[in-house]
Amino acid sequence: MFSDELLKIDWEETTAKILSKTESDVQRALSKQHCTVDDFMALISPAAAPYLEQMAQLSRKYTMERFGKTISMFIPLYITNSCTNSCVYCGFHVSNPMPRTILTLEQIENEYKAIKELGPFENILLVTGENPVKANTDYVIEAVKLARKYFSNVKIEVMPLSTEDYKRCADNGMNGVICFQETYHRENYKIYHPKGMKSNFEWRVNGFDRMGQAGVHTIGMGVLVGLEDWRTDMTMMAYHLRYLQKNYWQTKYSVNFPRMRAAENGGFQPNVIMNDKELAQLTFAFRIFDHDVDISYSTREPAYIRNNMASLGVTTMSAQSSVEPGGYYTYKKQALPQFDVTDDRTVAEVVAGLKAAGREPVFKDWDDIFN
Repeated sequence: MFSDELLKIDWEETTAKILSKTESDVQRALSKQHCTVDDFMALISPAAAPYLEQMAQLSRKYTMERFGKTISMFIPLYITNSCTNSCVYCGFHVSNPMPRTILTLEQIENEYKAIKELGPFENILLVTGENPVKANTDYVIEAVKLARKYFSNVKIEVMPLSTEDYKRCADNGMNGVICFQETYHRENYKIYHPKGMKSNFEWRVNGFDRMGQAGVHTIGMGVLVGLEDWRTDMTMMAYHLRYLQKNYWQTKYSVNFPRMRAAENGGFQPNVIMNDKELAQLTFAFRIFDHDVDISYSTREPAYIRNNMASLGVTTMSAQSSVEPGGYYTYKKQALPQFDVTDDRTVAEVVAGLKAAGREPVFKDWDDIFN
């Protein structure tokens, strides 16, 4: 399990190693066809700042070779905000006084129909809070089965499950799982997740092993930028990605690194701020580090960044996302969102922006682009 491997990697030593990287280390990494985690550290280090243009061109080259001009489009659907966790940064915090919603299957189907009216989406992400009693695996499976009537690719972002339950979901039509570790800092993890299932660091970080053991087709990984030093956290995720690729080589992988925005839970402020240039550096570094990994940007990021990065490494985007349960049809603007959406353009506007940037938005791999 990766938690055992993570014990061998010291956080402070890793931070010091990143900060000690030199321009020679950066140049060496840029000259390689296949980079190690050590090379990745050089590419995200302060020493790489003068090389952003070179990194951008290399990232563009590798992205074109592997993905062409396509941007895969998806849309998230929150089916419940019921949660038993106490994540201090999250709008779904159990103590946050807000309306709690668990959509019925009828309401979920209405959401699916409403999404189809927004655009020809075939890729949907079903998202829940973590409530194993009121919104358990059986509930998720029923939502997945119903989704397959409308969408060809169904992913879930739910509480970490057992290997058996991941397999049950896959057997019922689920194509992939996305899970945010939030931070790999084992000691400080408990500060941000003091109560609830999510407070168990090992159960969460080893969930990716259970996905691999269950034969999940696509695994999405993520760190929430704003909790701990982003360079060290991303290095830990790079180690984790390489570990998973070695042990579960038949699985496809994606990475996501959303920057923390204001949450509806009393004003938790990010401990670390990543600026736009650093976000670009990280994106280029991940593409150079791994030519095949899918890099996703959500509507947390503003339109101008998403448009610019679409040709420089990003390969998947959401559009016209609602981050509240039933937000497309059932409860429009009635519930509190999990986080603030920055890019609030319509599907057509996102598509137009991507086309203007020379990209081809694709709603399913075997169809024509959206027109």
